[in-house]
Amino acid sequence: MEDVVLRLEELLVPSIADVVVLSVDVNNETVRIEACCTAVAAVCPGCDDRSSRVHGSYLWFPADSPSAGRRVVLCLKVRRFMCGNPSCDRRTFVEQVPGLTRRFGRWTEGLRSTLTAVGLALAGRAGARMAGVFGVSVSCGTVLRMVAALPELEPPAPRVVGVDEYATRKGRVYGTVLVDVETRRCGARRLAGSLRLTVAA
Repeated sequence: MEDVVLRLEELLVPSIADVVVLSVDVNNETVRIEACCTAVAAVCPGCDDRSSRVHGSYLWFPADSPSAGRRVVLCLKVRRFMCGNPSCDRRTFVEQVPGLTRRFGRWTEGLRSTLTAVGLALAGRAGARMAGVFGVSVSCGTVLRMVAALPELEPPAPRVVGVDEYATRKGRVYGTVLVDVETRRCGARRLAGSLRLTVAA
């Protein structure tokens, strides 16, 4: 039985340190995984000090990606630590598992990345419908917020720039468009009033 649990641990929570799977219960509809964190200490999010003083523990149920058509119920036992820094505003904090959880998160990081990829491909309503197909109930607004939360990539500096002007309300509100001629990517800037762009040769 221990070998089976170890194999399921490698399959369900791969490459995640300091997490031990205690039991796995599989039925026709759900896969229930009970796990606990085993890290000796945790880092306070307020002051970045490490603490090993445990204040208490509780069960956390982040949603996870379905497995073999079954809904996965993750029952994760996490601990609340006491911050030993007297100048820190936080007295206690909950440990986080990198690659599995994040503060105030309702989903595991694996499910979050899946929903974000669906949102990038299909946007809000279609993304929410697609998430429902593989057993995750999420609203279209949530899918869009997850996409909007992605960090913006710094585009390379363009070598050849094209400039154009457009009107959102003719005679009242104008904007300019700067286009990277080589990659055909553009960024628009809205200008109030009937301001026109003058480019020096």
